[in-house]
Amino acid sequence: MLVAFSVSPSVSDDQGGVAGAVADAVRIVRESGLPHRTDSMFTTIEGEWDECMAVVKACVDAVAAHGPRVSLVLKADVRPGRTGELTAKLERLEATLAQG
Repeated sequence: MLVAFSVSPSVSDDQGGVAGAVADAVRIVRESGLPHRTDSMFTTIEGEWDECMAVVKACVDAVAAHGPRVSLVLKADVRPGRTGELTAKLERLEATLAQG
């Protein structure tokens, strides 16, 4: 499955940012060993249901250390038996675009 998620604290730091909290979450994703991609809006991970949800929970817990409330946005593509979809979906899109 693919899980795209965004997690942030309800309050920002002294400069109005949330980068420290988000960095704590991204560090967990990177250390998880799951295939992943982070962009300016979401982090996407790929794996089995339980391992993906464990990473999301660990990220929420890490961000919760930065404030009393956490916002989590999550979207999942549950497709049993498929792997490598983090890049394969984009490759199929690019191939279709190249066909005109």
